[in-house]
Amino acid sequence: MAAMTQQQNTALTFMKMHGLGNDFVVVDARTHPVAVSPAMAQGIAHRHFGVGFDQLALIEPGKGDAHLVFLNADGSTSAACGNATRCIARHLMDETGKTELHLTTDRGDLYARDAGDGLTSVNMGAPQLLWHEIPLAEEMDTLELPIEGGPTATGMGNPHCTFFVADAEAIPLAEFGARYEHHPLYPQRTNVQVAQVIGPDHIRMRVWERGVGITLASGSSSCATAVAAARRGLTGRKVQIDLDGGTLLIDWREDGVWMTGPTMHVFSATLTPEFLASLG
Repeated sequence: MAAMTQQQNTALTFMKMHGLGNDFVVVDARTHPVAVSPAMAQGIAHRHFGVGFDQLALIEPGKGDAHLVFLNADGSTSAACGNATRCIARHLMDETGKTELHLTTDRGDLYARDAGDGLTSVNMGAPQLLWHEIPLAEEMDTLELPIEGGPTATGMGNPHCTFFVADAEAIPLAEFGARYEHHPLYPQRTNVQVAQVIGPDHIRMRVWERGVGITLASGSSSCATAVAAARRGLTGRKVQIDLDGGTLLIDWREDGVWMTGPTMHVFSATLTPEFLASLG
């Protein structure tokens, strides 16, 4: 993140975006550096006293078209956020007229392209399949963890724990997700997915995001679930994933996991100096 903290006496312009209801506050910090403290992120994230978001994203200068930084609603950081990356990619493509972009994140280099029909694709990179990459607390086979239900662990720049279930709707996700987010096998906590295989190229998935809670969609969770299903022989490597907020198409190719879906720029607005000062 940029080194200095947002000045409390300065208004802050942002964009509100979402990908399938997975919503974001996006701040363009390419010309004026902005850093967001955990307390500031929590204040903006509050859906009654602030704006509300699942993740906050900063667009910063980078070696490619831009560098992206992500914070969760609880103020913690994340190296990856797939739907936010797609939303920002669409914004930058509209701004520049480009149809392909090179973005950087703490996850690494990501490439985005215009998929046509209003859809945006992002290559989220190769999945992390080894225990220390995800990371897990100790060495083990990541395909089936020694947890009730035998979930699969996957890293997509952030950790994931995917449970394959007979009926995704029947899982009490608020209780289930909160319990496994903090499982001791995941020292950095984890995103939790419950996935129901509908067919060889079709999955119904619900998600609990680390540092956020239940969300309507999650791009990195969709990628992790598709990878886990393919590794377990439940599906092929190209699948449709139906989330609470809509559908993403995931394609695990040799060059990485490509995610395609719609985006929406809802509005642009400005946080007032008074509000920013109230965050302390």
